[in-house]
Amino acid sequence: MNRIIRKAEPADCPRMLELINELAVYEREPDAVTVSLEEFLEAGFGEAPVWEAFVAEVAGTIVGMSLFYIRYSTWKGRRLYLEDIIVTESMRGKGIGKLLFDETLDLCKKRNYSGMVWQVLDWNEPAIRFYKKYGATFGEGWVNVSLECKS
Repeated sequence: MNRIIRKAEPADCPRMLELINELAVYEREPDAVTVSLEEFLEAGFGEAPVWEAFVAEVAGTIVGMSLFYIRYSTWKGRRLYLEDIIVTESMRGKGIGKLLFDETLDLCKKRNYSGMVWQVLDWNEPAIRFYKKYGATFGEGWVNVSLECKS
């Protein structure tokens, strides 16, 4: 199987949004994705991009992605925040997630960030096992907080 990992391009955004919606269904939040294609494109490729991504291609079709951005920790400095790593259901278990994760981790190291952070649902055992293989640590005591800012 010919697998290619490359930086995302604007033309990839419609397929990336399909993957994001697939993840929302998997995470039991099928109606949670509200971002438009226009907003997604602008946020990734506009005048002031806020995210970057790698995509995984097999036979010319995008089957996975890793979307990330830089966050700043007052304790640790610059850290890469892995927002989502997604592999379409039919391609899971074929090493594509590992390729995407490794490419993202390599970028973190090349840029000399202090580390990489992300969230995982406590019931997502396959993902937890995957991350443990890398020696990831799982924090306790912090509660996710969010606030909608739209008027």
